[in-house]
Amino acid sequence: MSRPAPPQASNALRIVGYASLFGVRDLAGDVVEMGAFARSLARRPAREIAMLHQHEADAAIGRWDVVAEDDKGLFVMGRILSTRPTGAYAAALVRAGVLDGLSIGFRTVRAVDDPAHAIRRLVEIDLLEISLVAFPMLPAARLRPVGVTQALRPAA
Repeated sequence: MSRPAPPQASNALRIVGYASLFGVRDLAGDVVEMGAFARSLARRPAREIAMLHQHEADAAIGRWDVVAEDDKGLFVMGRILSTRPTGAYAAALVRAGVLDGLSIGFRTVRAVDDPAHAIRRLVEIDLLEISLVAFPMLPAARLRPVGVTQALRPAA
């Protein structure tokens, strides 16, 4: 039995965005601190961070090419592959402007409760996956297809 050919550029939708923003409170009261992803990203390169649809472990839809902290937050760039039905579905929703949220799946390594502000400051995070979602916990965590509108760029 032969293996299928690797996905070609025509099978992939390139996307960019921010999966997390530093210093911004999410709907659960979490605030990610600058540098929170540094150790995790040093151990796990972008290609080892799953790109999922709606945090479903069996719904891998593509590959992250860049996952990096900058001055604004966690910048991501990747490709949604249309080689599986879930990827084709997600790509169609992104192209239509219906699916544009990003959400991180992580383990908390170190956090500090801040009861005065009713928040939890995430100081160190073990990043496991980044999902394309309809309703991100951090409403400002968004993606854009590359070439459709001006692409997001990491902060200098």
